[in-house]
Amino acid sequence: EKLCVSEPSNAYDFGQIINAVNTNKDKAACADLLTIIDPKKLPVLLSNKLEGEIFVIFIQSLEHYIVGKDPGLVYQHLFYLSKAERFKVVLALLSKNEKEQVQQLFNLLSENQNSHYSLEDLESLKKVYEL
Repeated sequence: EKLCVSEPSNAYDFGQIINAVNTNKDKAACADLLTIIDPKKLPVLLSNKLEGEIFVIFIQSLEHYIVGKDPGLVYQHLFYLSKAERFKVVLALLSKNEKEQVQQLFNLLSENQNSHYSLEDLESLKKVYEL
């Protein structure tokens, strides 16, 4: 059964939710979480806890549940995710397949481009993701 997600008030709460999401590989619950939190808070909420598994489930949730409805929100999350501690470390450790999932999400963002970001914004963010 799907996890019930509420807005975390701090990094500890966020960590607890993320662990549950990750244990169950619950992309729908992860999408709910990413929909209710302000992308700007992501680096603070993640603190120094960003891991490869979490990164990948974020990417999959954004791709499967959010990009079709709200590409602007996806762009914001990708932008602030790149500001999180350990982002470069996690990026360096992604497998070829995982990198392709990130590329796929960026492709969907350029197909669904809207007023919240320009294609130039997207291109510069792709460089940050080393794509």
